[in-house]
Amino acid sequence: MARGREDEGEVGEMSEQHHPVTGEHKYEQEISSSEEHEERPGRSLITTDHEVIRRWAEERDARPATVTGTEHEGRPGVLRFDFQGYGDQDLKEISWDEWFTTFEERNLNFIYQEHRKDGSPSNFFRLENPEREDA
Repeated sequence: MARGREDEGEVGEMSEQHHPVTGEHKYEQEISSSEEHEERPGRSLITTDHEVIRRWAEERDARPATVTGTEHEGRPGVLRFDFQGYGDQDLKEISWDEWFTTFEERNLNFIYQEHRKDGSPSNFFRLENPEREDA
């Protein structure tokens, strides 16, 4: 069943778009909406849903960013999150639209945790491109 994308092309609607999770992920729980949560604390999760990613970052006071010096022809390079208070000076804040456009262009998966095994919030995440062997 194909998912409709009636909002494609409308500015500011990027958060409602996403691509399917790709690659083999037998150890991660797939999350497809912001209403879903981990089965248990410490569980590795995977998603491509923009609202899930944005909500996860905002709950941790993290802003979309790129690593300074990795940009390509004015477009974001390596994607990261700037967690406030951690002082990573190699990061340049970018807009959510820029972050998600790059995320989609690269067909990335967002692998993350909501909580550590002890129940405390986790900031763990990584971006994966299953089409690249060196990713």
